Amino acid sequence: MKVAVLGAAGGIGQALALLLKNQLPAGSELSLYDIAPVTPGVAADLSHIPTDVTVKGFAGEDPSPALKGADVVLISAGVARKPGMDRSDLFNVNAGIVRNLIEKVAINCPKALIGIITNPVNTTVAIAAEVLKKAGVYDKKRLFGITTLDIIRANTFVAELKDKDPQKTNVPVIGGHSGVTILPLLSQVEGVSWTDEEVTALTKRIQNAGTEVVEAKAGGGSATLSMGQAAARFGLSLIRALNGEKEVIECTYVEGDGEYARFFAQPVRLGKNGIEEYLPIGKLSDYEKQSLNNMLDVLRKDIILGEEFINK
Repeated sequence: MKVAVLGAAGGIGQALALLLKNQLPAGSELSLYDIAPVTPGVAADLSHIPTDVTVKGFAGEDPSPALKGADVVLISAGVARKPGMDRSDLFNVNAGIVRNLIEKVAINCPKALIGIITNPVNTTVAIAAEVLKKAGVYDKKRLFGITTLDIIRANTFVAELKDKDPQKTNVPVIGGHSGVTILPLLSQVEGVSWTDEEVTALTKRIQNAGTEVVEAKAGGGSATLSMGQAAARFGLSLIRALNGEKEVIECTYVEGDGEYARFFAQPVRLGKNGIEEYLPIGKLSDYEKQSLNNMLDVLRKDIILGEEFINK
């Protein structure tokens, strides 16, 4: 398998590349691209780690050499959130970056499975879809917004609160990937009971966990290490599915049947062509139903912003 990481010299990109170098199947190729001239050095650094994964680094304005023949493309390029910024503040810079990179993906590896990490994900995935559509290569089953960070945070926080094993805790998270659009389905966590106060407080914490990190880093960055872990988990799930493994299930932000919004994070079963099956979100508590209804206007506006960025 060939995996391309775009934005590989950044905080998320380097963490992601390190995890992939150590966990990709033997014989894989890891292709790193960033505009920053340091990128070949990042590749050289990683290449000294003794695993059977070759690493190549590319820098400059054009990512094409890194993309040729890629099976999976993971995009973390863009600016990070700083204190006082919300994800929508990132839009003006990151929208253009994602557009330009996806234009090159459309030319060089149109059949690749594409995972978008660059925030605001609610909007950048819509941008990617519209660019691919204009290029005549859009397949909604091959484009993913990586919302896995919300899931690993939810798993961690629930396990801490309820004295569970975090690696065996599984919290489905639906909706989008910012603020109120992040909806953890705490009612579906097996073997756990909740008070109303716990659900409200924990839901808010999961929704605002990114801000927790931004403030704790005091201007020094946003969530890079946990996001690297989340992106690696999702990228490796795509690889396992491409390699024919059955029952690879992840929650991810995708274009489905449009029941709630054009793009919506939900569980899917992955396979050799990307999404094999859209899975139901299951039974929701009254609190979750209300939260879902309350978020939809925000989510739909985020999506329209991305569509209009390309089509206006």
